[in-house]
Amino acid sequence: MRALRISVACLSALIVALVVRQAVAQGLPPAAQRGLTLIRTHCAGCHAIDQVSESPLKIAPPLRTLHTKYPVETLRMPLREGVLTGHPTMPVFRLDMDQVEDILAYLKTLER
Repeated sequence: MRALRISVACLSALIVALVVRQAVAQGLPPAAQRGLTLIRTHCAGCHAIDQVSESPLKIAPPLRTLHTKYPVETLRMPLREGVLTGHPTMPVFRLDMDQVEDILAYLKTLER
């Protein structure tokens, strides 16, 4: 059991390192890098989080399309207060203001 915990911890550390490395390689500013890490953790299971991929969950819009529906800044309060949607697959989560700003910074990079 201890070996399993160590393996999971090592795998987690490797994933975080790869995410940070990819963000740095993409030339993202620090806030957007942190936002990408949060989005990978909380959103990538359902949403496409890059410029080209399809969303793993078909009803989840790719995050790169959010700015075509409304200004990304309008997500500030819903992200801060907890995103609530009408379908059961969207988890409810709350973020602190710094995390919200980091996520918005990353989402703005997808507008390019």
